[in-house]
Amino acid sequence: MRLVTYNIQYGIGIDGRFDLRRIADAVRGADLIALQEVSRNNPSNSGVDMVAALCDLLPDYFHAYGAPFEVDMGSALENGRAVTRSFQFGNMVLSKTPILASRNLLLPRRRSYSALNLQRGALEVMVAGPSGPLRVYSVHLDHTSPDERIIQIRFLLDRAYGYPIEGGAVTGVADLGFPEPPHPEAFVLLGDFNMLPGSPEYRTMTGLPDDEFGLALRAGRPADAATLVEGRATGRVTWIDPKHQDDPARRKCLDYAFVEAGLAPEVRDVWIDHAAKGSDHLPVWLELAGAAGA
Repeated sequence: MRLVTYNIQYGIGIDGRFDLRRIADAVRGADLIALQEVSRNNPSNSGVDMVAALCDLLPDYFHAYGAPFEVDMGSALENGRAVTRSFQFGNMVLSKTPILASRNLLLPRRRSYSALNLQRGALEVMVAGPSGPLRVYSVHLDHTSPDERIIQIRFLLDRAYGYPIEGGAVTGVADLGFPEPPHPEAFVLLGDFNMLPGSPEYRTMTGLPDDEFGLALRAGRPADAATLVEGRATGRVTWIDPKHQDDPARRKCLDYAFVEAGLAPEVRDVWIDHAAKGSDHLPVWLELAGAAGA
């Protein structure tokens, strides 16, 4: 099973050009695609409905979209009819197999008095994996505050590990005559986490390594999939500053694939597509041999 995460910067590439086709081409062929910065009515790209456009470019994929917020962008009465136009900015998942359930998680945030602070979210989907149902999250954390990212990661882990108890999107549907959806423990967190490897927020996700034994795989802590494949965690770059493309200091690792510890044996490879030019971020691919069942 191949999964890919890509922050697509509302379709604007490292060259400043808007082109959704090259984004679709970069992720085409994955079994599951997690995207961030997917928008509707965004002034930065002339208000393109990116959800509809991506579905047209990838017609053989099922999809789910979650916008953590909406802001009015010119709603008006036109010929006696109310036309709603709202700026939406969120996460999208496309899957080769049907999406069995999904929910949009609003990550905690605090009001900012200086830098832009958007409502962030994580789109949770459940799909049929090779070895059973699998949960996947398309995640986009705050970009200016490590403190806020730590709060968001703790909330996200509570939801991810609490899923079997909470029941995810819906439970008790037998009352409506439908079969109860599965509640798998296995999950993958994909997305733009806006943090550096080894940072305090990164360690909030993975836990602290022991001086002698390193970082043990334990319940309650996801593993950075790249660290499970020899040579893949060294020198990672997933974001390039478009204004300073030749400055090594403006190249960072911000995008990750984290797997629930029970999935660690299934990780076969992790790689970054350095040829992609559709965004200021680069796609991160994860290959799993299978996926744990319910």
